[in-house]
Amino acid sequence: MFRSHPVSLAVLLIGLVVAPAHAQSVYLWTDENGIQHLSDRRPDGDHAVTEQRAVAVPKDAVAMRNVGTERAPEWRFENRLHGPVTVAIALARTDNVLSDPALPALIELPARGHRSVVLGPLDEHRGWRYRIEMQAVPGALEHGTPGDPVYRVPLGAETPIRIGQGFGGAFSHDRPHSLHAVDFSIPVGTPVVAARAGVVMDTARNFHRAGDDPDRDGPRANYVRVLHDDGSMAVYAHLDYRGVSVDDGQRVRAGQLLGRSGNTGFSTGPHLHFAIQVNRGMQLVSIPFRMVDTKNRPLDLQAP
Repeated sequence: MFRSHPVSLAVLLIGLVVAPAHAQSVYLWTDENGIQHLSDRRPDGDHAVTEQRAVAVPKDAVAMRNVGTERAPEWRFENRLHGPVTVAIALARTDNVLSDPALPALIELPARGHRSVVLGPLDEHRGWRYRIEMQAVPGALEHGTPGDPVYRVPLGAETPIRIGQGFGGAFSHDRPHSLHAVDFSIPVGTPVVAARAGVVMDTARNFHRAGDDPDRDGPRANYVRVLHDDGSMAVYAHLDYRGVSVDDGQRVRAGQLLGRSGNTGFSTGPHLHFAIQVNRGMQLVSIPFRMVDTKNRPLDLQAP
């Protein structure tokens, strides 16, 4: 007897990880004939236009879908990021199930790559059922030890450096993903530049609200995540609505414009949140780093 196969998908979102938004503004205007228009594109010509910002929705880094059939399932795990993601895949509530590869397993998905898990009955003459679960964390699991580069401040020479919260800051730098993070207090719209060269691994640009609930608001910040050559990742977070100036997959140099600062996500005021992160044991962890200002003077990054 064939049984149904319930599926459970659990993707881990830690801090400012894998939640870019897919949304865009809606434009409302009246043409010269008095006809009202509603469109996702700003009209040409000299019209009085009202812009309504759509509600952005976070999107997972890894999509999981059955590309086989119900009786012969092949679960494909597709990485949409321009950098590696590690997935932990497991089966729960199984009965008479065989998998290839054997589960549980940790599988690294290369940038924009995918892997599959094929399932079937251990005994073809019996019914079988399962639930498949997944946890996804950006970064290669065995990336080696990152180097000890000196990062340049992610601000232009004309921007005063004011650190509102440093390493171990009591307000919000108390979790592994943000323990070694720095918050620069800057007005909305301040240019944000790359602190080190790398590849834009992921971005979010369509969020436009802030809040004080880390679980609710944390994944709803605009950001740029840059993958460095040693496998570490820099996060530039709380950017302005549509304040990202680079594209996913683009290679950037140190000092290149990434976007504009803002006040989005888990934030109580305008600032730039900057951290260097690695994947350690399927946990996104921030690591200490050294930074200099635009005149090559060391910055004190400890909590004030």
